[in-house]
Amino acid sequence: MRIGPYTLKNRLIVAPMAGVTDRPFRMLCKRLGAGMAVSEMITSNKALWTTAKTLRRANHDGEVEPISVQIAGADPVQMAEAARLNVEQGAQIIDINMGCPAKKVCNVAAGSALLRDEALVRRILEAVVKAVDVPVTLKTRTGWSREHKTALRVARLAEDCGIAALALHGRTREDMYRGAAEYDTIRAVRQAISIPLIANGDIDSPERARHVLAHTGADAIMIGRAAQGRPWIFREIQYYLDTGATLPPPAVAEIRQLLLEHLDELYGFYGEYSGCRIARKHIAWYTRGLRGSNEFRQAMYRLEDTAQQRTAVAGYFDMLAGESERLEYVEAAADGDETLAG
Repeated sequence: MRIGPYTLKNRLIVAPMAGVTDRPFRMLCKRLGAGMAVSEMITSNKALWTTAKTLRRANHDGEVEPISVQIAGADPVQMAEAARLNVEQGAQIIDINMGCPAKKVCNVAAGSALLRDEALVRRILEAVVKAVDVPVTLKTRTGWSREHKTALRVARLAEDCGIAALALHGRTREDMYRGAAEYDTIRAVRQAISIPLIANGDIDSPERARHVLAHTGADAIMIGRAAQGRPWIFREIQYYLDTGATLPPPAVAEIRQLLLEHLDELYGFYGEYSGCRIARKHIAWYTRGLRGSNEFRQAMYRLEDTAQQRTAVAGYFDMLAGESERLEYVEAAADGDETLAG
């Protein structure tokens, strides 16, 4: 899988997710088998470029290459400026967000709202491609609504404008994350363009990954929500693609260590106050479906400092290790809050 001059180590890519794919999470997923990870979306609004949130999102210190940064906005000039700024700050690939279905993004005519105006789509793509000398990729959906499908036209438009690769989530904006992903649409797009195509949507297991690759003919797959609390899914998928066999569930001791290291990275990245609070959702994702996890999470949510939180997590996994060597899911995993996916 190549994007411009960059050859990825495999065909597995971490989807951009606001509030999730920060530097600690991207680095962990790459360590556990992802070939590339796309950053949280960075606004093209110049007034917000110096906020703490934007500066953190643009922090790539120590990150494994290639560094892909997603930008979001609806003004071609602003998007071009944002692309140039992020390349100056270390971005090696610029990704354009035309896939996010969140109201707060679509309400400012960005994300998947852009699919209602294909002339504007062209102007944005042309402006960003012209502005930088690095590969520009596009993340999009199959259309604004089921009555307004644009996948084929936007894909051909992207190729004409010089987009280096296209990631397609197999749902419309109207669908949000409901219903089954449209793999037939992704396959039709694959047959219509020659640039690399990345399939996205409902890829939550090694078996599904192989099916999607085979059915769509996509060059790569992009995984988002299924990696939340399960970043080892990338090595599981790669092993299955390579061998046809499935890896056993991770050892409790390994997941304990991975999660504690992840927490330490979050604490260092965000600081005491925000680090403790941001870590809560990750801990919830790691523990969902495990024995006694509901009671553990309720107690963990009440902890207000990182030291207490870390000690509680270590103790919980020590308890699990005393019962079983490997992770055992004994409860139905409740759906977490929907993440703003780019």
